Amino acid sequence: MTADSTDFCRKAPPDRGASSFIYPPTPANLKFFAEALKAGCIVAIPTETVYGLAAMALNPKACRSIFAIKGRPLMDPLIVHVTGREMAEELAYVNPSFQKLAEVFWPGPLTLILKKRGTVPDIVTAGRDTVALRMPRHAAAADLLKILQSPLAAPSANPFGYVSPSLPSHVSDSFGSRVPFIIDGGPCEIGLESTILDLTGPGMPVILRPGAIGASEISKVIGLPVQSRLEVIGENIPAKAPGTMARHYSPKTRIHLFEGEPAACESGAATIYLKRPAGKDSDKDTVFWLSDSGDPAEMARALFALLRKLDEKGFEEIRCEVPGISESGVAEAVRDRLIRAARQ
Repeated sequence: MTADSTDFCRKAPPDRGASSFIYPPTPANLKFFAEALKAGCIVAIPTETVYGLAAMALNPKACRSIFAIKGRPLMDPLIVHVTGREMAEELAYVNPSFQKLAEVFWPGPLTLILKKRGTVPDIVTAGRDTVALRMPRHAAAADLLKILQSPLAAPSANPFGYVSPSLPSHVSDSFGSRVPFIIDGGPCEIGLESTILDLTGPGMPVILRPGAIGASEISKVIGLPVQSRLEVIGENIPAKAPGTMARHYSPKTRIHLFEGEPAACESGAATIYLKRPAGKDSDKDTVFWLSDSGDPAEMARALFALLRKLDEKGFEEIRCEVPGISESGVAEAVRDRLIRAARQ
């Protein structure tokens, strides 16, 4: 951060919050946060997916602060959040598929990868010639972008590789005073990161990271088949999309995955089921579940918060049921996050 941004980050927003670093998205506060961002500060923002660490996307120094705070390698690109299609066209070369998808799914949890224009700093894109763009649906994020009229780079607001944050307290727990401005948008509506779709290849569009919007929904809109190629990026290869490391979204506690019934648990282990288990097992203080009914959307909303909770409880191992392969975007996203979280 520059000296100016450090000075600004010591200021307090006009409307105080209920706890340190967490502030309500009042009009006065949003204007303050816009000025803080312009000064080079980092602000944690709510989105419908997860909370993000935001910086002015066209300010390379501010974006570098995101990498430093998160401990994120520079080869992992940042998603750029925009106000809509017009701003996107200022940052990237759009195509007919982009126009159709943005019209239907923006604002929403769909990130689109396009060839970038020269205005986008290389640090945002890991030096690649492509940029990932999204228009968030959360009202506070949308209002902040409208005030700024400038794009925001905003990866998930967690230490690199750790479980993503779905509550403002998750951000403050991870960073404390290193992120002094957290906009309180309440629990995230979806709870998992956005679907990332690559529109830059010569063939069919490719999902690089599953999310709430699945391949079948995308295909219906653009009239083209959509391929899923879940990338696993090595440590020294610049990624095209964030969230594609082999091990990612991981709690500190070791995770063991199972389908169906788990093997007998040893003492010190917690078990997570996709839906509430029948019978007396649900009364055990080592048994947890993501949804009463097994609804994929409920599973997604609960997953990251529960993993963080079990980390705090000090279990020796977390045994977690994983969804089978599914055409459902949300179920596939839950499966993807758990597989990455469990890798050693």
